[in-house]
Amino acid sequence: MDENFWQQRWARNEIGFHLSEVNPYLQQFWPALNVPAGAQVLVPLCGKSLDMLWLAEQGYRVLGIELAQTAVEAFFSEQGLLAEIDQVGEFRRYRSGAIEVLCGDFFSLTAADLLECRALYDRAALIALPAPMRERYAAHLAAILPSGCGGLLVVLDYPQEQMPGPPFAVGEAEVQRLLAEPQWSLQLLEARDVLGENWRFLQRGLSQLYERVYRLQRG
Repeated sequence: MDENFWQQRWARNEIGFHLSEVNPYLQQFWPALNVPAGAQVLVPLCGKSLDMLWLAEQGYRVLGIELAQTAVEAFFSEQGLLAEIDQVGEFRRYRSGAIEVLCGDFFSLTAADLLECRALYDRAALIALPAPMRERYAAHLAAILPSGCGGLLVVLDYPQEQMPGPPFAVGEAEVQRLLAEPQWSLQLLEARDVLGENWRFLQRGLSQLYERVYRLQRG
């Protein structure tokens, strides 16, 4: 993972990928996953996402992982949460109530770190990574998540040659290949053309932009 790139993006506040509201797909589709109350939910490359707050409000324990300390500190500060901070292995851990965020490299997570994890929510991780790292990301998830984990994946898809990422284009065929059986089962829940709702991407010359939402189940 290009640590300097992301550290600089957060330091310069170049965070157009950050949503100032809870993701509507999360609100729409999460309840149907039937994740048990009190379960731990992994949110990789979480930034300062308000989605973590929403998940905690639904009664889940949230485990975020984020490389940029600036983002982690901003999340707790902006939400008025006083975090307990300590060091756990390679991670600087921030905790407040049901929310725990590990500051460090996602690829340093181990299966032992996720023994209590029962679900995954990925809105910003897969699309943040270039193609070779997406391969590594999917393989690492399969290696560290316990069997039976469910979750949601949200991706963007557009002609990659029209705009350099991130966010990167992740098409249907790639999702199916990266998250294939027997490690995962996939169900496409939503596919929408959202270019008209995203002026930033229109200005950058995109001719199309799709959002796709998948239900995941770890084998």
